[in-house]
Amino acid sequence: MLPAELESLAARHVPGSGTLAIHRLRHGLVNETYRVLRDGCAYALRVAAANAYDFGLDRAWEARVLESAVLGGLAPALEYCDPVRGIVIARWVDGRSWSAVDVRQQSNISRMAELLRRIHGLPMATPTRFVSPTKWIDYYSAAVPAAAANLRTAAAQRLAALTALPGVDPVVCHSDLHALNLIDCGHSLVLLDWEYAHASDPLWDLAGWSANNDLEDDLRHELLASYAGRAPTRNEWLRLQLLGWLYDYVCLLWSELYLNLYRDAPDGAVRQDADAAEDGVAARSRLLAERLHASK
Repeated sequence: MLPAELESLAARHVPGSGTLAIHRLRHGLVNETYRVLRDGCAYALRVAAANAYDFGLDRAWEARVLESAVLGGLAPALEYCDPVRGIVIARWVDGRSWSAVDVRQQSNISRMAELLRRIHGLPMATPTRFVSPTKWIDYYSAAVPAAAANLRTAAAQRLAALTALPGVDPVVCHSDLHALNLIDCGHSLVLLDWEYAHASDPLWDLAGWSANNDLEDDLRHELLASYAGRAPTRNEWLRLQLLGWLYDYVCLLWSELYLNLYRDAPDGAVRQDADAAEDGVAARSRLLAERLHASK
């Protein structure tokens, strides 16, 4: 979005009447995110990225899920939402993100399990946006056909193994659970960035949190047990392992798409964002490829 359009949008929909200060936070594949200050208050402003890829996002469904998440204390309070244009303005949440040490603390594993149960207890907005691991792989493979081609057979084998397991009822999944999207407010945990939310296997979210935080098997098992409130069954543990591999594979495809797109980004703000993020994404891509190949 052009600076003049952005300022006009913020002037109309950010509460208050004082001068605006707008700071770019990041530019992703589907969204641009900004921090806006006005009258001593801070807000997060998100707009759909220009020429965003079609990953089957349903902004209207996201808006309905967000309403429920806000009511449940799971997401920042909304000030404005325009699902047609992919615009969300929410109050800035004060708190801190978890470190790798925080993620692995037993008390926080229990807190995350409880948070996951609350996400998965949200009402299912209709018409429902169902997305399976197969669909995620299809979306990203279509956008970057050459990425991770040597792992496609292994991915297909795991998808087949997953299909062979007993089915489970779908729930609302956040689907983008990593430490930067989690704010610890002390008395509560709040989640950001709900655009990838969809209905799926509840263990998809457990797999995502575990994969994004590189949890060891014993901690994955502890998270699953805390989530279930009992010892996991063999099939539950196998499902989590399969979904964890598939989540890593989807993230590898995302990483390759991001790198391909922003390596050729033009000069300007987007190029600056790309320079700041590219090294980290490239390093993560290498780690994911190594981990997937090791268990191929």
